[in-house]
Amino acid sequence: MLRPKIPTNPAPTGRVTPSTVVTPTAIVPGTRTPPTVPSTPAPSRPAVPLTPGTVLALVGGGTAALLVVGAVLVSMLLAVAVTGASVALCAVVLRSLLASEGKRR
Repeated sequence: MLRPKIPTNPAPTGRVTPSTVVTPTAIVPGTRTPPTVPSTPAPSRPAVPLTPGTVLALVGGGTAALLVVGAVLVSMLLAVAVTGASVALCAVVLRSLLASEGKRR
């Protein structure tokens, strides 16, 4: 019941053709064309000049992004610390409750 059945390959039907013999042919070298010189493509958009105002804007934007990411990371770390402290406090309270109930009996 659980033995796999291996299928048998059916016999070929119809006319079977024998393999053909490939005869080698002579290779005739062709004439070589000189390589073409690639032309430099024109820039698709003009370069943006970096003026002192744009540099100041880029530095200000980077600083703001860094401050936002830092504030998010610090708040996440604070949330983990507060959660850990509250779980530890709950564990101490439960332990004392269970210990005092055991003494009462």
